[in-house]
Amino acid sequence: MRLNKFLAQAGVASRREADRYIQNAMVTVNGVLENNPAYQVKDDDDVFFDDQRLKIEQNTRIILLNKPTGYITTAKDPLGRKTVMDLVHTDERLFTIGRLDKDTNGLLLLTNDGQLANTLMHPRHRIPRIYKIEIDKVFRSWEIKRMATKVYIGQKEWGKAEVVSQNQVKGRATVFLKLYQGKKREVRRIVYRMKRTLFSLERVQYGPIELGDVPVGSWRDLNKEEMMAMQRLKSGNP
Repeated sequence: MRLNKFLAQAGVASRREADRYIQNAMVTVNGVLENNPAYQVKDDDDVFFDDQRLKIEQNTRIILLNKPTGYITTAKDPLGRKTVMDLVHTDERLFTIGRLDKDTNGLLLLTNDGQLANTLMHPRHRIPRIYKIEIDKVFRSWEIKRMATKVYIGQKEWGKAEVVSQNQVKGRATVFLKLYQGKKREVRRIVYRMKRTLFSLERVQYGPIELGDVPVGSWRDLNKEEMMAMQRLKSGNP
C-alpha cells in the first residue's frame, strides 16, 4: 500500500493532504523520515505521524456521543481545555465525523476508521444534518426561501439551510433546520444574518442516525442496522 493511502486510511487526512505531510518531512517509517508518497508500506513497517504510531483498524466501530456544551471537538488540546475524548472511555484511537463547536451540544459521531471519517466528511456526499434551534421568532416565508437558496455568512462564504419545521410559543420559537454542508459555525452565522436571537443550538441527526434519548455527556455504539446505514452512506448508496 502506498504511504499516502496508508495515512488516509489511518485517518490522518485525505490522500492529497497526506502527500503534503509526507513531502514536508512530517512522516517517519521505521525511524527514518520518508518524503516519498509512493513508498510501499510493508506489514512490519512502523509508520509515525505527529509522534503517534499509525495503524489501520480492521473492525470498524462508530460511537454516538451526546456532546455537552463546553467541550471542544478534538483529540487533545494544547491549552488544556476539555475535549470530547474526555467523555468517551476507550483505548482506541478515535476520529470525529464532522465537528461541533464548543458552545453547541448534541449528536457527534466518532469512529476508529479514519478513512470512513474522511470519506463521510467529503462535500460530495451532501449528508444531511438536522439541528434544533431556539430563537426569538419564527422565519417568514420569504426568509425560508432565501435560506434555502443562499445566505451570505461572511468571510466570502455562503450558507444554505432548509426549514424542516418551526413552532412559536410565546417569546420562543423552536425550529428544525437541515443543512448539507459542514462550514464552520454555519448555523450560527445564518441565524445572525437572518437577524434572529439564538438561545440554543443542538444537532439531533446526522444522515440516518438520530440522537434519540442518549443523555447529555453519554455515548453508545451504533447498532447493526445503523452501522449498515453508515456503510451505505460511505459507498454512496444511502
